[in-house]
Amino acid sequence: MELRHLQHFVAVAEDRHFTRAAERLMVSQSGLSASVRALERELQAPLFVRTTRTVTLTEAGRALLVEAERILAQVRAAREAVAAVQGVLRGTLSLGTEQCIAGVDVARLLAAFRRRHPDVEIRLRQAGSGALAEEVAAGRLDLAFAVRTRADTDQLRSVPLTSEPMTVLCHPSHPLATGGPVTPADLGGEAFVDFHPDWGPRRTTDSVFTRAGVQRTVTLEVNDVHSLLELVHEGLGVAVVPRHFGHKREASTLVSLPVKCDAEYETVAILPPHEASSPAARALMSLLAANPADSPDTSDTSDPPPAG
Repeated sequence: MELRHLQHFVAVAEDRHFTRAAERLMVSQSGLSASVRALERELQAPLFVRTTRTVTLTEAGRALLVEAERILAQVRAAREAVAAVQGVLRGTLSLGTEQCIAGVDVARLLAAFRRRHPDVEIRLRQAGSGALAEEVAAGRLDLAFAVRTRADTDQLRSVPLTSEPMTVLCHPSHPLATGGPVTPADLGGEAFVDFHPDWGPRRTTDSVFTRAGVQRTVTLEVNDVHSLLELVHEGLGVAVVPRHFGHKREASTLVSLPVKCDAEYETVAILPPHEASSPAARALMSLLAANPADSPDTSDTSDPPPAG
């Protein structure tokens, strides 16, 4: 089985189109088709269902995609490891992060990394924590800064970054605004502004209410922090968020109340096992460990810059 066959297969699987994949790989469409057919003959199984308009993976193709991505990631890591031994860090750093993640200033960290390793191409992707963990496990990302979503496995390990309590943000005219710390039961009848279910703050909040046996209604679902704060500012709902969200300038007119619960918002760096980590990922983590200034204090009342 040749690596180029796997590379061609993965490109078609990603683009769902032979012509687009061929253009991206800068090969002829006929050559790409021949490469995929050779792989299908070797595996004695069709990998794609082809129509005049679409290309979809077969069951065998879906099974191969997981392993092909992992193999190609390991090959890339091996090449980069050899370059690192020779004294030059090259290749690509593929990083995932949630928006406004606590415990690391992503922009500042990446700027410092680029100054030290200018020959490494940096790729950044924002997504929810669950999706980021899957991307690291599949080898599509070298590492991710996210909220802990699972225990360590033989495919993933986590390095703690920070943890902080959850707070309620509400408009100053809201009845809760004149009180003190609140419990999930106090919030049971409220309308909530929150993120999509895969986001770390949403996962943490859902866990808080599930443990307390309290149902809640998310009436407004957003995909960025600033929209959430604006909706709360207009009195359209309350939000349970990590404490550092309340330190943003947009939250300066809102009331922040502690939530009495046993759950905290815990952020981690998600990586493959040590032996599978790329040199670029190891270099980035070493830089983070050596520069605690790149992990802003979440008790600071200034507005931390958005991650990414």
